[in-house]
Amino acid sequence: MIKHRAFPFKFVRRRPFTSCPLPLEPQTPPFSSSPPQITHRDLCFSIADQLIGRGLVSSAQKVIQRLISQSYSIPEAISAADFAFSRGMELDLVSYGFLIRRFVISGEASMAEALYMDCIVGKGLKPNRKLLNYMIICYCKLGKLKEAKLYFDRLIELEVRPWVSACNAIIKGFIMQDRISEAYDCFCEISAASDTVLDFACYNRLVNGLCDRGFLDEGLHVFDVMIEHGVPPTVHVCKSLIISFCKWGRVEEAEILSTEIESYGFVVDKFMYTYLINSYCKGRKMKMAMRLFMRMLKMGYEPDNYTYNTLIHGFINLGMFSKGWLLHNMMVSSGLKPDLVTYQLMLNKYCRDEKVDCALMLLNDMLRCDIVPNVHCYTVVLAALCKEQKLEEVYSLYHKMLDSGVVPDHVLFFTLVKNHPEGDQLYFALTVLQAIAKKSCNIDISTISRSSRPKSTKDAMVEIEYLLDEIARSHSVLANMAFSIYIIALCMGGKLDAALDCMEKMENLRLLPLHTAFNSLIKLLTQEGLVEGAESLLEVMQDQGLVPNQLTFSVIVNELCKKGDFPAAIDVLYQIEERGIKPNVAIYNSIIGCLGRQRMIHEAEFFFYRMLEFGVDPDETIFVTMINAYSKNGMANEAQKLFEKMMDYDLRPNSHAYTALIPGLVKKNMTEKGCVYLDRMMKDGFMPNAVLYTSLIKQFLRKREFEFAFRLFELMEKSEVEQDLVTYITLVSGVCRNIRQFDGKWYLSNEKSDKGKEMLFHLLHQDAIFSNGKSLKSLISSQEEMKFFALELVEKIKKVSCMPDLFLYNGIISGFCWAHNMQEAYEHLNLMQSEGVHPNQVTFTILIDGHIQFGEVDIAVALFNKMNANGVAPDRMLFNTLIRGFCKVGRLLDALSLSHTMQKRGFLPSKSSYEKLLSFLCAHRSSVHALRIFEDMILHNYFPCRYNFQWLNSILCKDNKLDKAQAMCDMLLNRRNYQKNVGP
Repeated sequence: MIKHRAFPFKFVRRRPFTSCPLPLEPQTPPFSSSPPQITHRDLCFSIADQLIGRGLVSSAQKVIQRLISQSYSIPEAISAADFAFSRGMELDLVSYGFLIRRFVISGEASMAEALYMDCIVGKGLKPNRKLLNYMIICYCKLGKLKEAKLYFDRLIELEVRPWVSACNAIIKGFIMQDRISEAYDCFCEISAASDTVLDFACYNRLVNGLCDRGFLDEGLHVFDVMIEHGVPPTVHVCKSLIISFCKWGRVEEAEILSTEIESYGFVVDKFMYTYLINSYCKGRKMKMAMRLFMRMLKMGYEPDNYTYNTLIHGFINLGMFSKGWLLHNMMVSSGLKPDLVTYQLMLNKYCRDEKVDCALMLLNDMLRCDIVPNVHCYTVVLAALCKEQKLEEVYSLYHKMLDSGVVPDHVLFFTLVKNHPEGDQLYFALTVLQAIAKKSCNIDISTISRSSRPKSTKDAMVEIEYLLDEIARSHSVLANMAFSIYIIALCMGGKLDAALDCMEKMENLRLLPLHTAFNSLIKLLTQEGLVEGAESLLEVMQDQGLVPNQLTFSVIVNELCKKGDFPAAIDVLYQIEERGIKPNVAIYNSIIGCLGRQRMIHEAEFFFYRMLEFGVDPDETIFVTMINAYSKNGMANEAQKLFEKMMDYDLRPNSHAYTALIPGLVKKNMTEKGCVYLDRMMKDGFMPNAVLYTSLIKQFLRKREFEFAFRLFELMEKSEVEQDLVTYITLVSGVCRNIRQFDGKWYLSNEKSDKGKEMLFHLLHQDAIFSNGKSLKSLISSQEEMKFFALELVEKIKKVSCMPDLFLYNGIISGFCWAHNMQEAYEHLNLMQSEGVHPNQVTFTILIDGHIQFGEVDIAVALFNKMNANGVAPDRMLFNTLIRGFCKVGRLLDALSLSHTMQKRGFLPSKSSYEKLLSFLCAHRSSVHALRIFEDMILHNYFPCRYNFQWLNSILCKDNKLDKAQAMCDMLLNRRNYQKNVGP
């Protein structure tokens, strides 16, 4: 008898299935004294050998094929196949299919793949329908969905209905790999090709996966198909669908869906009512929320504290505190006691409305009602006290909190440390960490920390690190927070290397930094210009299982916008969307604010309306930002329309909105209309504050209406509106800027203008006169008298102000530079430094601009170099000022060189600088450089003015560079079309 080869499972991986040559003679078994037990399999093998010996190979094949199909286990099937291969016999497709099926069912998918590739594909056999279905399931188990989809598509092309098991396998495979769109495409192909009924788990996973990613209509389609095929929905699927619709802001549809699903036996329970109510409240649709609340009561469901707190929170967010209070009373009358969350909502409202005394009373009431305030309650009250600069009360309440046993957290630390003097971050971090160690970890801090304040920052860092080691050893759950507080303190102190070392130490200790720690580090890296480092840190977050949230990206965008790098900020915005994260309103607010400051008002407008189209709910802040941008750019009518549009979003205009709008109307000589809004403002309960007065004073100084500006200034004092440093700086800057232009003649306003001013003044207060009884006209009649008046004003401000201020000195120096009096400007620079106030980038920009106005560009360059040597880094405005200076005196190479240096340092030239360069290059017929500047402008979404574009186009045409002229036109057209369809 022929000796059989072994065919274990692992054999398939090592070698392919092949046929061996047939032996010349069968071998006989060795002699045995006891007769062997002959099994059915051995008998079949013997019969097959005999048939082979007679030359009946096809009959032997049928015996082996029947043996394979009737095998009860994989080893039996493999031994039969091994027998056939050893005799040089080929198996048919049915036998191969049976073997592959056996491998797939038993979990040996890799063996099934090897058998298929060697014996079907390798030998050029055409697989039948069954085999294709087996291989779809096989490849899905191996995770090779590309191959599975190829066989799936082949069946669809052949108009063959794939097996249910194959359909389930490929859809589940795509879902497991988070490829939901492809899973849904397969589902649609299956639905179009047949009425195949999938497993319930397959429907369930597909609905959940689609809804989680915001594909709500597609998820609803799958749900409808499931119902059509008679698969009864479970409570889990119904709730998942409704919750997803609520999550993505489609609450009305979610409510309609909940009603429809009731016909399938799903009951809208108390949880679902509360969830729908909560979603309406988040969307500021309180009427809908209350309607649903009444329906809930009618259905016999008793609302709990969570339901009442949700409604109270919704009304408080809309500023309807009285209605929130009615619900509070309704909750009490129903037998429910206000809980910690209820009190937190009330505390938040009082603190937001700057009623700190009421908040403190409520805090005491909580203690009387045996409700212990948590750290969040104390945090909101302490933040409000800090805002009012009541520092003694802050520390008193903080120590009271510690005495009551409440442990401070990272949010409280962040709240309080912002109000500490610069450089005190680590000392305060030490005190907070001592409280955490003592109260939460039961660590005796007397053996670790000194009782007195450490002598230096280094000593504080040593003590903190020793304390953190002890907290980590105690295995406290607060160890993550303690280390994160230290990282935040280091970042606020600008100690980047120490913060990164601490982060690395946490990783070694297997501790996970909090989001706030990562956000602080990302903020510091962005401030230092290390944007790539910030992006790397995002990857580290994800590696450690922390998903970057909206706040993380908001930090990056905000810092980039502060630097004026709006193209990078917009790139981050698009990255957020690509990650499937819905940008929050704060991110859009940073970008719109940045564009508004750079006078790119149309781009700001585009992103504002893009935000609304994408379903991001606007808040009061972003409306104020956009109204402010319109007002400052002379678009008062647009600002007014947007102000009125706030009502469409159930947003009540706050004092900031009025303060942004009214000066904008005054700026465009629409003072009477400004008075209408001032009247509305006061009727809404908002009194004119220092910001409004200062903005109005600034506008009238710009109009050279000094008399009225100073009447407003005096009125501030009489109305007991505190005149802050910004007001004084506005006065100094406004007077100093007009010294040069003042020719002894006063601005003569018309009758309509006077009427508007008097109406404005009457609304603010009754008539007022100067303390000396004389008008400015009688005091100032020449440029010299105007200069002395400005100096007297400076001296008065110095007496009022507690200490010299950098902004004040910058205003004074700016005035003298504008008056072409550089000598006195430098005298005040020296005086400023003698009083311990150090110049910054703004100071140098003012002086450099003053020299440029005189045509002294070499002195300006020398000052620029001196500034760099003293460690004062130039900012974007300074670069732009110097570029325009070089263009003014015709220094082409210097202007181009500086623009390249500027971009290497991460700053983008302003549109004005680009236009100056382009105009200058065209004037010198330098078409090559001019074309590069044009391309750079288009790349950064700056469109050249029509005059410069036509000038450059004319030069290119005259130089017979028609191809480049055409390319330039195409580039401009393509970019405009792209901006129209996609945006900046």
